[in-house]
Amino acid sequence: MTVSSAPGKVYLFGEHAVVYGEPAVPCAVERRATVTVAARDDDHVRVRAEDLSLNGFTVEYRGSTGDRPDVDVPAPLVEAAMGYIDAAVDQAREAADAPDAGFDITVESDIPLGAGLGSSAAVVVAGIDAATRELGVELAPREIAERAYRAEHEVQDGQASRADTFCSAMGGAVRVEGDDCRTIDAPPLPFVIGFDGGAGDTGALVSGVRALREEYDFAADTVSTVGDIVRRGEELLAESDPDADEPPEELLSELGRFMNFNHGLLEALGVSSRSLDSMVWAAREAGAYGAKLTGAGGGGCIVSLDPTPETQTALRFTPGCEDAFRAELATEGVRVEVPPEADAEAEAETDPEREGDGGNSA
Repeated sequence: MTVSSAPGKVYLFGEHAVVYGEPAVPCAVERRATVTVAARDDDHVRVRAEDLSLNGFTVEYRGSTGDRPDVDVPAPLVEAAMGYIDAAVDQAREAADAPDAGFDITVESDIPLGAGLGSSAAVVVAGIDAATRELGVELAPREIAERAYRAEHEVQDGQASRADTFCSAMGGAVRVEGDDCRTIDAPPLPFVIGFDGGAGDTGALVSGVRALREEYDFAADTVSTVGDIVRRGEELLAESDPDADEPPEELLSELGRFMNFNHGLLEALGVSSRSLDSMVWAAREAGAYGAKLTGAGGGGCIVSLDPTPETQTALRFTPGCEDAFRAELATEGVRVEVPPEADAEAEAETDPEREGDGGNSA
């Protein structure tokens, strides 16, 4: 059995514009998806996903999810979740040259589903890592990122960018511009996230921006301006000290200003919502240096910068906000986790009180 986890992400700058070749700067955050994989003796795949819906679900199928039975959760949820897991399994089989490999897979996640925090990317990245390791193949994080991108590209009908999967695989702050993906230095930014409990329709939102961009020159200019904001923000990060215990106020103030600009442009492109705007303004009025939606929009999450507890408190009392939490920058991307039973065995081996007859001495 192999257990791997991968972090979610927030966009400091650049969502939607990254689809059109502009740069984006996503940052990994310490909210993780954990995937446990055990190899089977047949080619079946059994998936248990307790945290991807209200009641969770368990599905067993052979070969592809097209053969799966009906389960008592909404069909779109099953199709989306299983589509990503299917694609991750395909990538792992290909990487290990084991086309008939079967797996028992358990998915657990503390990343809100479809909320703009990269839940699907984290599941795919962790799934590919755990499945390939279970088959005796260890992939470098960059190869996992590439294979995870291919999986998301397939499931999202070609509309995926490399940003989410690269950030989840590598950790920290990254810069993505087309096929050019690289890690960048960043100090420990004080992220506070507000969640409205919903999820936007990523495909519809991306299509809406595309239609605006094709119809109006000023909409295309707006997308380009988002790219300009990303570049300015990247320059600020490049000048900062990544080893500082706390980022200086001047840096947070400037980053916050650019976040506010970015949100305004995304709002003009029609991808915000009443609940997201309410949370953004609540964060700013509470003293956050900046706040913006993160991800596709239409519902889901906002991200703000505030080292104090004020923004988190304000968001908890904001109508439409279902949850507010602090999320530290995840400096580590995909990683292997120690299974709980292995951890318990290791503890028993080193604890003399637990050795022998139930830990009792004669």
